[in-house]
Amino acid sequence: MAWLPSWHSFLKVVESGSMAAAARQLDCTRAQVSKQIGDLERSLGQRLFERATRRLSLTPAGEVFLQHARRALEAVDSAELALRHLGETPQGVLRISATLAFGRRYIAPLLPSMVEKYPGLECELVLTDQLVDLVADRIDLALRLTKAPPEDAVARPLLQLERHLCAAPAYLAAHGAPQTPQDLPLHRCFSYLFTDDGHWRLTDREGAEIRVPIHSPLRYNNLECLEDAILAGQGIGILPDFLCAPALADGRLIRVLPDHEPQVRFGRHLYACYTPSRIRLPKVKVFLAELEAALTPVPPWRQERK
Repeated sequence: MAWLPSWHSFLKVVESGSMAAAARQLDCTRAQVSKQIGDLERSLGQRLFERATRRLSLTPAGEVFLQHARRALEAVDSAELALRHLGETPQGVLRISATLAFGRRYIAPLLPSMVEKYPGLECELVLTDQLVDLVADRIDLALRLTKAPPEDAVARPLLQLERHLCAAPAYLAAHGAPQTPQDLPLHRCFSYLFTDDGHWRLTDREGAEIRVPIHSPLRYNNLECLEDAILAGQGIGILPDFLCAPALADGRLIRVLPDHEPQVRFGRHLYACYTPSRIRLPKVKVFLAELEAALTPVPPWRQERK
């Protein structure tokens, strides 16, 4: 099916908004994507994109083609899945998506033993803090920290995360520890970029929510960078327990305002998300079993804390 690469490129350009962005996602050059789109337009006899603006937009013909292309590629994907399902031995490529920090620390270590156990299996781990499209990105299973799992996918809850306000002993020795949430604006409090709007929401033991403004001249959109800054004594931050539990246990970090629970837009649940057809695949079944063995009933970071 020689048409498949150009159709995939078309969808990536639509989703990413530019040929350059699509090329980065497809791990090829912009010229290759441009050629595929040009070949596709010539074969269809229609222009699919308006190129007069800085951001590509679909022509009316492109809008119509988009709907049919998505259905066609989903049908191809389903056909491939049906053929792979002929055997009961895990085989083929298992493509997993996870967030950067959680995936690197707790998912990547699971994969070497899996490929040793199942010689016909290959694993691809896609680490990103951005939401992936399970169908368009050919993801067999995505691990998502979210309040609202996708409605068009199966979402199996795996565990609930805890989050803590943390600081290093050196920071607290130099600046003192906040005694109430109202003290936080006087401290350097790290924003997790794009998610908190310069405010923290905290819930006390009675369930009352407090919203306080926070500020720091340093802001990060990566949890591990945030953890490094807090460990270095540069300020106070909110960390999930899978990151901060070891440092809390050995004294490198101290909980701040322990009677208040941080509330974040990601929610508290970790889900394993996959399209309904994926659960029939042996490779997905064995990976789910590995996940549950590794994370339940008590995840490893809480075992370390005891």
